[in-house]
Amino acid sequence: MLWRKFNGDTIDLPIRDAVERAIRRETEQGYRLKVCIGTDSQVKGSETEFATVIVFLREGHGGFMFIQNEKTRQKYSIKERMLVEVARSIEIAYELCALFTTYNVDMEVHADINTNPQFKSNDALKEAMGYILGMGFAFKAKPEAFASSSCANKVVN
Repeated sequence: MLWRKFNGDTIDLPIRDAVERAIRRETEQGYRLKVCIGTDSQVKGSETEFATVIVFLREGHGGFMFIQNEKTRQKYSIKERMLVEVARSIEIAYELCALFTTYNVDMEVHADINTNPQFKSNDALKEAMGYILGMGFAFKAKPEAFASSSCANKVVN
């Protein structure tokens, strides 16, 4: 998986090393960090584009993010697509969770799923919430899931 910064610069290190380097740099500069991981997708013709983001929040001092995009021609129902988004977020959260524990960084997984039953994405809410919480991660859904519904959404739109 290729990762990049928001400015387009590619991240040449394995993502675990890049995240660790970022955590060290930021904590050495005196920032208290929180990390939010989320994925969003957009269907464009016959392709579905997924974007996963790792958002680093500097308490009271803005933040930055790492981004990974992938396109596929696989067809999904809305519920399947929501659960694939969650699975992508969990995959990277799981890969990085030991780092967050080591450096005492709070982490949340954000799901681009609406808590309002009037929206189609709500069909996946129970499964997504169970999946994320079952893995031991903190969970946020819309409207609080800004990593997926704002940051990752900006990448795929």
